[in-house]
Amino acid sequence: MGKIRLWLRRFMMGRYGTDKLNMVILGVGVVLCVVSLFFRWQPMVALILTVSAYVLMVWAIFRTFSRNTYKRYRENRRFLMLLDRFKDKEHRHFDCPKCRQPVRVPRGKGKIAITCPKCRERFIRKT
Repeated sequence: MGKIRLWLRRFMMGRYGTDKLNMVILGVGVVLCVVSLFFRWQPMVALILTVSAYVLMVWAIFRTFSRNTYKRYRENRRFLMLLDRFKDKEHRHFDCPKCRQPVRVPRGKGKIAITCPKCRERFIRKT
């Protein structure tokens, strides 16, 4: 048992592992697989759902065993930032038209002039 554990530890060394994005991808894959069971009377729909479920699961496994940790970290970070945008009900998020820096402003203030903290570009948006 000790040899298997040592082999597995060496195998996973330098690999990315799991993160929030991987869990979401796997969850969606499992849900699609279960939903495809309800469409057995429509074989084309069931096939599309099953294939897409397997593609998502393989993608999650690929991300787990990837050695390009920086790229996987950036993917997860972008996903978490997008998730935070949907969760935040008190603020609106805009991207600066010049440098694409995300800017967060309070909701419900009407039309306001927003100054980008990175490039000092001023733009007007309705909150």
